[in-house]
Amino acid sequence: QLQLVESGGGLVQPGGSLKLSCTASGLILDDYAIAWFRQAPGKGRSEVACISSGHDTTHYSNSVKDRFTISRDNAKNTVYLRMNSVKPEDTAVYYCAASSLWCGLGYSADYWGQGTQVTVSS
Repeated sequence: QLQLVESGGGLVQPGGSLKLSCTASGLILDDYAIAWFRQAPGKGRSEVACISSGHDTTHYSNSVKDRFTISRDNAKNTVYLRMNSVKPEDTAVYYCAASSLWCGLGYSADYWGQGTQVTVSS
């Protein structure tokens, strides 16, 4: 069964850190461009970070650049999103997605995870 499973969400204080994980079964993540998206209440889903397959080029939205880091551990078939200096506006459900194509404009996901809630609040 092909699936992506996110974990690591929770409640964190402003300025704190959190590390999300995206683990796959039934597919090898290194063969895919993996992206993290988020969706806040009442808003659409937006991409925050992406890591390409093979050479691991990374891309970030302006809202998280220099605060979030996307990375892979191929031995664990897992992609991470390290979130530092979090802000209340980072509160959202975070999803990982896998694309057989590329990062960047027109990212088209073949698979989605179910999401993990991140809440930034004091």
